[in-house]
Amino acid sequence: MGRLTGGDPSLLRRINSAVVLHALRGADAPTLTDLTRITGLSRPTVEGVMEGLFEAGLVVESVPDGGQARRQGRPARRFRFRAEAGHLLGIEIGPHRVSALLSGLDGRIIGAGAREVSETAGADDRLDKVRAVVADLLRRTGVARSSLRAVGVGSPGIVEADGTVRLGTALPGWTGLALGERLRRSFRCPVLVENDANAAAVAEHWKGAATESDDIVFVLAGLSPGAGSLIGGRLHRGFGGAAGEIGALHLLGREATPERLLSTTGTPLDPLDEPAVADVFTKARQGDVRAQAAVERFVQRLVHDVAALVLALDPELVVVGGWATELDDVLDPLRSELARYCLRPPRVTLSLLGEAAVATGALRLALDHVEEQLFAVEGTVTARR
Repeated sequence: MGRLTGGDPSLLRRINSAVVLHALRGADAPTLTDLTRITGLSRPTVEGVMEGLFEAGLVVESVPDGGQARRQGRPARRFRFRAEAGHLLGIEIGPHRVSALLSGLDGRIIGAGAREVSETAGADDRLDKVRAVVADLLRRTGVARSSLRAVGVGSPGIVEADGTVRLGTALPGWTGLALGERLRRSFRCPVLVENDANAAAVAEHWKGAATESDDIVFVLAGLSPGAGSLIGGRLHRGFGGAAGEIGALHLLGREATPERLLSTTGTPLDPLDEPAVADVFTKARQGDVRAQAAVERFVQRLVHDVAALVLALDPELVVVGGWATELDDVLDPLRSELARYCLRPPRVTLSLLGEAAVATGALRLALDHVEEQLFAVEGTVTARR
């Protein structure tokens, strides 16, 4: 993308550039006078910064409509941030589906795509699906691959900081996969890989049910549930990226595995056989007694696992997504259990983003990365006149 103001600008100039760019993004086609008032910088300083932003391709003049020009004579020049100066991708890689969201540098979604994938597909086939979804999305939106500035990816599993999946049992061939490296070769831009529940937590805080809360837990309820948490508005990954892996609590000796809990025959379900799992929920809704008992066992395990995490983190809000959004009355037992165990039970609500949560959170991670580049300055000096 290049430097904001070209060459090797001074620290003060970078600070002022960041201040003006923030003002541009938050205002509706401001004039130079508006920017001077908003930022508190002198007009010559704003004019100099704007020249650099023009050169970097991040700002363009906003032309008023002809009617306005006739009514007011020659209007003051107005400017806008060029969100189209670059593009971002948010990708979800799941057991049965891969999906992608495309946005400009302002995070506003301009396109989406998805494709089904077999739960038994290997890593190479699954990544081919990802590339196909992205290629189709870029073609439909007319966005060049070279315009991509960052890609965020949400994936099941415990993810290292470099994008390597240290442990991923939900997808065949996923454990040990250098996912970030593989995708960086495809996109030739920064690729940020995050656990899917963590990405969903970020999404709900950005655009979903948790926009007014900074201490939250997002529960991605599946056969092996996971959770992502924000503490003080910041994603909490843990020392090795494994925070929130509540699906492993049964390893501590707590009852049976989820595959057994949802079984109506005594034979454990195949964790990758989602249709078989869905069939249990369907039969429960139809009144099948054995299926209802199985779903009840599953819900009780889920609420106990969530309670353990809530006791440790004391969040303000718990957001429930994944399969649990389709379960009848899952919120009431969860609230009841949390009330039993917690001195101050958190609020509990369902996800507002549904199946788009993971890809949305991945897009937010890409946006965060680009914003760090756009607004980063060395030190903590404040803008000056």
